[in-house]
Amino acid sequence: MDSNQDRVQVHQLAAGLKEGVILLDLERKFLWANEAAVAMHGLDDQKQLGNSLSEYRSRFDLKYRNNHKVGDGDHPVDRVIATGSAADVTMEVRPTQGGDQSWMHDSRCFMVSEKDKNAYVAWIFQDETRRYEAEDRFEAAFNANPAPAVICRLSDLRYVRVNPGFLEMTGYSRSDLVGKTTYEIDVLAFAEKRELALAKLKEGRTIPQMGAIIPLRERGAKTVIVAGEPIDVSGEPCMLFTFADVEPLKKAQQVLKQSEERFSKAFGLSPVPTVIVRTDNFEVIEANAAFFKLIGSPEELVIGKSQADLDIWLDKDVQKVVETALLKDGRLRDIDFRLKSRDGALMECLLSSEEIKIDDIPCIMMVIQDITDRKRSEEELMSAIESVMADTSWFSRGIVEKLAALRQRSPLPDNITGVRVSELTEREQDILTLICQGMNDQQMSQQLGLSSNTVRNHVSSLYRKIGVNRRGAAILWAKERGIGGSDRARTKPD
Repeated sequence: MDSNQDRVQVHQLAAGLKEGVILLDLERKFLWANEAAVAMHGLDDQKQLGNSLSEYRSRFDLKYRNNHKVGDGDHPVDRVIATGSAADVTMEVRPTQGGDQSWMHDSRCFMVSEKDKNAYVAWIFQDETRRYEAEDRFEAAFNANPAPAVICRLSDLRYVRVNPGFLEMTGYSRSDLVGKTTYEIDVLAFAEKRELALAKLKEGRTIPQMGAIIPLRERGAKTVIVAGEPIDVSGEPCMLFTFADVEPLKKAQQVLKQSEERFSKAFGLSPVPTVIVRTDNFEVIEANAAFFKLIGSPEELVIGKSQADLDIWLDKDVQKVVETALLKDGRLRDIDFRLKSRDGALMECLLSSEEIKIDDIPCIMMVIQDITDRKRSEEELMSAIESVMADTSWFSRGIVEKLAALRQRSPLPDNITGVRVSELTEREQDILTLICQGMNDQQMSQQLGLSSNTVRNHVSSLYRKIGVNRRGAAILWAKERGIGGSDRARTKPD
């Protein structure tokens, strides 16, 4: 069989291969190419490849994986002709004219000959574009991942990849780590379950999360949580180690603990009675010493109890109104209420509240101010006003205004009591106006043309609505809402 027959048989064998095959003589001229080789260059005809390696290189730019150009004499065909030894290389192939398309070819060249004069070169390559694109995507994602990570090759336990997160966390450089073995830089040296982790690493199986201490480049170590996941990198079985630096979490927990301790101390030592209740059921979850002292009950009879269990509200209607308002907003300011201590003592108090969260549970912190002494002074002031009201001919508007200004009473806001001037009846507004003018029941009876009993009924209804029980208190209630003795109540804004 002559050389031409041999070559025909080679052509027949190579024609159906998935790999690209190009045959060249020792002058680097193209002898033949199969359809796969033409298709892997995005072409339709063998002639478009060129007639020689030189023409081929003028039509395609060739680069290595490291982005360096394939120089003259460095092509695997050149190498095999120069040395006679097979040459393997991966090249990026890009047309010099037209478009951004490119391919990654894994190439292998070797000499084929039966006699020296009939020797030729077989250039065989595979299109690995998709594989390398996938590896590039993985590489980009691996490096962009903020979580520190390294990849160890299972065959020799050498590190083959390290991302910036790990370098930043440990202080190592890439050259310090890549190529080193796990025996030189052991990321599992102080793992909580080291024996289990090493067994999983040897088997190439998932390493569950566990605490560990990894060495740093300069000196010292860092506490981390490490986990391992088996992956393939460039066709080789590897282990991907990922790490979570727990020191920032520890610092945050320490800061939170210190903050909670400061709040606890300030809360406990505050002289103002304060209690914290759950928003959903008003169960007491915390209270300070001043609150226990105010209601006269020990801690064990307060914590975990609802306000209904404590029974400290004297006015149950006010309690319901306040609780309804707290459920709507949670923020109240200076609400009047009467508190009953465990021994039965009654106290006049002001309530303010704020919404807070404790362990992600919605709560309300209520601050209580005991104003019993101040209320007692107000009562004495009311008594004095009642005494002089017996003869109001000299009781000037200016004096009433000054008394109203001195008064520091903090009534329930309109949005809680629901009582507004505009909600009084026309007759109640007339009565309020005449009271502010200093008239007694008999004078109002004459002024309005009503019987004394009818006037007294209107006065009682008015007192009940505005929450007072004395004439002086009614005058001050009106003054606080901008109503003077010479004004009709219904003509004033709310």
